[in-house]
Amino acid sequence: MEVGTHRATPQDALFHVDEHQKALVLRELQLILAGRAFQGSKRCQEFLSYVVEYTLHGHLDYLKERTIGVELFQRPPEYTTGEDPVVRVRASEVRRRLNQYYAEENSTPEVRIEIPVGSYIPRFHWKPPEEQPPKEQAPKEETRSVRTYYRFHLVLVALAASALTALLALVLGGHKRMQPASAVDEFWAPLFKTSQPVLICLPTVVVYQPSLGLYQRYSQAHPSEFQTADDRLTRVLPLDPNATLNWKDMLPLTTSYVAKEDAYVAAQLTALFDRMNKPRQMRNGTDLSFEDLRNSPAVLIGAFNNRWTLEMTAHLPFFFANEGEFGKIQERKVPGRTWRPQLQSRTHWTTDFAVVARLFDSNTGQLLIVAAGVGGRGTSSAGEFLSRDDYLAEGLRGAPTNWNKKNMEIVLQTNITDGLAGPPHVVATEFW
Repeated sequence: MEVGTHRATPQDALFHVDEHQKALVLRELQLILAGRAFQGSKRCQEFLSYVVEYTLHGHLDYLKERTIGVELFQRPPEYTTGEDPVVRVRASEVRRRLNQYYAEENSTPEVRIEIPVGSYIPRFHWKPPEEQPPKEQAPKEETRSVRTYYRFHLVLVALAASALTALLALVLGGHKRMQPASAVDEFWAPLFKTSQPVLICLPTVVVYQPSLGLYQRYSQAHPSEFQTADDRLTRVLPLDPNATLNWKDMLPLTTSYVAKEDAYVAAQLTALFDRMNKPRQMRNGTDLSFEDLRNSPAVLIGAFNNRWTLEMTAHLPFFFANEGEFGKIQERKVPGRTWRPQLQSRTHWTTDFAVVARLFDSNTGQLLIVAAGVGGRGTSSAGEFLSRDDYLAEGLRGAPTNWNKKNMEIVLQTNITDGLAGPPHVVATEFW
């Protein structure tokens, strides 16, 4: 088994090993750092600890050359990696010392740590379990008549099982034909006209995180604080609110995090497609091209944090428009209706709105589904509307009889209580 062999993607925010494997890796790391091969080189020890700990926590955004140069070697954020190859040089030295360690000090580790050439993401090679020799079985003597009896018996059992299976298939198939298709089944049925997996397009959000240098400066005044990656990733840095920070003290992470409401919708749809036996792939906004949308049916999650949603719905009867800090949903026809979220304060929303759309003839040439709110609660409400038969059936009660063959766009309203979205209610529809 290998860990850390893939390129960084948004899903890497969730990348992890189990606790037992994590403990083995950390123990092996301590053995390496205490070994002769790494003695006398504090920088190599820091480099190896840095890449291993951030890999175990799934934060692969930190394992890029420029980020390592800024974080670990205190280079300015705008430094030129081609002119200052400090990271590549140190990585090469660490690889050499690792080879020396495993050649001279520990040739059969429980887990072997490797940093492949061309990458700063470690690979963990686990020691395969020892194979047990097969137990010898005493030969059994069977007479021809006994063997014939058992063969005849097995044939009868097989024939009976086949007949029972055919009967059950007939009964269940007839029962299924008698049952009307659910609203959820009818809504998603067009997905099954293609064998291509459906793309679940999950947007990422930009998150700013304190740099390693900022943690180190804090630790100088508080020696026992924030000494490990675990502390830095799970605890709040209690800086003086009046302290002055430089922009280089904050690192932008652009591909590692998603909004919790968007992740909730993606999980709902993943479970739905699994029940339907429809293959699906998870993509994020920065890892999704128009060519991808042209080759597969897709579900676009989120509105203002997903460029593809804004582009693909710009020409529809209901579209998202910028207004103030949060935006709105606008009806295209004149005079058109407008739906804005209602707020008691910037962080206390009482009502949100969302758009659900299904387009047969989208700009991509593929089936396109949209589940997007003005805010996150609207998006989560749209996800529930698309995955729960009671909500969808109620929302389509006034739809034309052949709605399952039409493009559609629906505006939803959800009331928010204690930060959670309530049931979705349809406030406007268009079918064409």
